[in-house]
Amino acid sequence: MSSQIESGLNDLTYVLDEPTQGLHVFDTHNLIKSLNKLKEKGNTLLIIDHNRDIINSSDLIVDMGPGAGKFGGEIVSMGSLDKIKKDKNSLTGHYLAKKEIIPTPKKRKKPKHFLILKNANANNLKNITVEFPLGVFCVITGVSGSGKSSLINDSLLNWLHLKKAKEQSKKKGLRIEGMEHIKEVIFINQDPIGRSSRSNSATYIGLFDELATLFAKLLDSKTQKLQKDSFSFNCPKEWCEECKGKGEIKIELGFMEPIFTKCPKCNGKRYSERILNIHYKNKNINDILEMSADEAFDFFQEDLQIQKYLEILKKVNLGYITLGQKATTLSGGEAQRIKLAKELIKGTQGKTLYLLDEPTTGLHFEDTKKLRQVLDLLVEQGNSVIALEHNLDVIKHADYVIDLGPFGGTRGGELVAFSTPEQIARSPKSITGKFL
Repeated sequence: MSSQIESGLNDLTYVLDEPTQGLHVFDTHNLIKSLNKLKEKGNTLLIIDHNRDIINSSDLIVDMGPGAGKFGGEIVSMGSLDKIKKDKNSLTGHYLAKKEIIPTPKKRKKPKHFLILKNANANNLKNITVEFPLGVFCVITGVSGSGKSSLINDSLLNWLHLKKAKEQSKKKGLRIEGMEHIKEVIFINQDPIGRSSRSNSATYIGLFDELATLFAKLLDSKTQKLQKDSFSFNCPKEWCEECKGKGEIKIELGFMEPIFTKCPKCNGKRYSERILNIHYKNKNINDILEMSADEAFDFFQEDLQIQKYLEILKKVNLGYITLGQKATTLSGGEAQRIKLAKELIKGTQGKTLYLLDEPTTGLHFEDTKKLRQVLDLLVEQGNSVIALEHNLDVIKHADYVIDLGPFGGTRGGELVAFSTPEQIARSPKSITGKFL
């Protein structure tokens, strides 16, 4: 962006997809200044973002909806900030006008124990000692480059998961105390959940096994001696012979990236005709995989086992995704919430430490409110949640905040403040506190 500002070019159209992702509110304000400089040169900026400051600084807002996935695709409202705020049909407008809010808790939970990381010195960390509160929701904050990822990825996770890294960490003096209070550590990031064209939302969380079992128990399946595995995309006997269960045909072009077209034989349905002729409540397995989680939840009202999976997808704001949506088409934020759903389905006996990397990425205000309820549920079950996060609504909701900085790079890497959001807001050294 700096190079574009310096270039002096004008009359261009820039399209930016969530430019505030990973940015502290301090950095976002600097970004807005840069965007305005581009605009002042006669350029047009089209921005996709949920950030309140970006929306408030826009000249024109296009609010899409009303829902997500199949339930969206319409322009709910369009106009100036004032118009959006006054539009009764715009949920975004309600949040911008503060008619809808993400409430802060009336009472903060107090930690039961602490996981203490001593002498953290990875990258720019200044040999700091950090006390991670357990049994609560804790947020790690700080401007870009302040050392958040170094603290979690390169220090805490390396120690907990990687033997060689642990040995290297010991040589550097890194120590951990309080591990007796934790049974398991689960890191949920935004990496893809699968690279295979056969991997989808339902297979990842285990729902597909339930669907295959259901269809295998039907009378028509038993009559034709179809087993549970017959309904798998990996069954050579029952997949479409043309695409081999992929639903698409790969066309190599040689001089450029290959293209994929819908299989002409099965029309993208992946299965043989025999499988597609097996019906449950007048729906074959492909029909069900084309349902959204919301639609499937209503369809399977009598099957509590299947509903359990669907209810959790709804809880993590993924009610709009289709059950058969390919894993490769999920965004980073969606992949992270799918992973969170899988953990919720597995259940927990408590004392699990969940580490999340910017869980509100790509989320609307309303979705953020719902996600907060899921994180609260994890804590209520006796677990600990630590999230790297820049969203002020989430930071205000946290029981504890660990603020790193004060700035980025060599001027960061220090523990600036560790306390409740209210106390962080009163800290003169905390840049995060100034915005709380």
